[in-house]
Amino acid sequence: MKEKFLKALVIYFLCVNALYTADLSGEAQQESLSNPTEPHPVAEQAISRLKSPYCPGLMLEVCTSLEGAMLRDSLQVMAREGGSMQELVDWVITNHGEEYLAYPRTSGAGLMAWVVPPSVLILGLSVLVLFLKYKREDEPEPVINRVISDEEEILLREALKEMEASEEPELW
Repeated sequence: MKEKFLKALVIYFLCVNALYTADLSGEAQQESLSNPTEPHPVAEQAISRLKSPYCPGLMLEVCTSLEGAMLRDSLQVMAREGGSMQELVDWVITNHGEEYLAYPRTSGAGLMAWVVPPSVLILGLSVLVLFLKYKREDEPEPVINRVISDEEEILLREALKEMEASEEPELW
């Protein structure tokens, strides 16, 4: 009987302990939900360099789908575990494909995306400047060599005086 009493007492304490621990873990879960953690800066940098595989045409940081949120959370966890920004970006590219990289790589074929647009812009501006310079040289400036006589100048001045006098308002 003593053994049954001891077994019942042990079971009772185990049940009470299990209920108490479950209550504590429930409080801990509630506390963790009410106090969200700060985003990890490395994860935020990685997220800002990626397009979303779940929201076509949007960056991962603004994707509203559940899968996009889960991917952001995974990157936050990986950053908290010590992953670098490049490791996080490489992980997403490995799992989803290089088309989700928001910026082209600065090596290999991606280097062309950085070099070609500014080169074409500089080339186009150079061609425009040369074209305008060439067109300016082709058009001679008009030369006016007409000289009026003194009599014509006197007539013009008198006509201007008459015109100015006729334009002035008459106040009575």
